[in-house]
Order: sequence, then C-alpha cells, then structure tokens
Amino acid sequence: MIDKLTHIDKNGNANMVDVGDKDIIKRTAEAVGKIYLSKETLKLIEENNIKKGDVISVARIAGIMGAKQTSNLIPLCHNINIEKVSLDFTLEEDGILIKSYLRCSYKTGIEMEALTAVSIAALTIWDMCKAVDKNMRISDITLLSKTKEI
Repeated sequence: MIDKLTHIDKNGNANMVDVGDKDIIKRTAEAVGKIYLSKETLKLIEENNIKKGDVISVARIAGIMGAKQTSNLIPLCHNINIEKVSLDFTLEEDGILIKSYLRCSYKTGIEMEALTAVSIAALTIWDMCKAVDKNMRISDITLLSKTKEI
C-alpha cells in the first residue's frame, strides 16, 4: 500500500512529490461546500445587517486569499502560480452554497486550492455570524471536477 501513496517514501516517511520532470499544462478545479444557517441569519446576511460587515464580500476575499496560501497550510502541497480564482455564493433556504473555480498552468494540480478556497470562505462566514447563530454547520465540502489539458 505504501508504494501507492505519493506523499510517503519507501521507508514510510513524509515526502514531497518531485514534479520536476512533469510538463507544464493548463489545469482547472472546481469545489463546492455548504454552510447551514438559520433563516434569521440568512435574512441578516441578505439585508447586509451582520455587524461585522458584508459577509459575502468578505468571504469571497477570504476564499481567494486562502487559495493563495494553500501551500503554507498543507505541509506537502506545492506552491502553485494561480491564474484564476472565482467563488460563487448561492443563498438557499437552509444556508449558503459556496462554489470555487480555479485555474493554473503548472506541473501539478490545483484541487487543494479549490477545496481550501471553499473551506476558508465557509469558515469566514462562520466567524462573521457566530454572534447571531449558534447552530451553524459546515458540510459537504468536495471536489466537483479537475481537468488538465496540454
């Protein structure tokens, strides 16, 4: 099993994957997640009445910043030059759906950055709303797609 894990060497030690001989190609990734909120909290967000400010705008910036910091947060993750980060927020009846799209041209993928963007955006919403909603829940963070093309 150890020989199938790319971040473990033959002795079982943590190992950063060598991507030096790989070609640079265009890569994309999309991720999604949801933060469940009360109807009252959603109304406050929609009306921009959360005391800490514009929740969606701040969460969008935080998600972008989080994507850019992924290699500092995930120990064996490569530092990638990100070309595009976008985050979409959909207010639903029971929470906010967060979707990220990222693109890079590099030797390895960008899926960790897509997942980090969604995670940090959700955590930012939590931080901004924790004073008014004690029953929030972050869930369903998953990779929707990843592509690569030469």
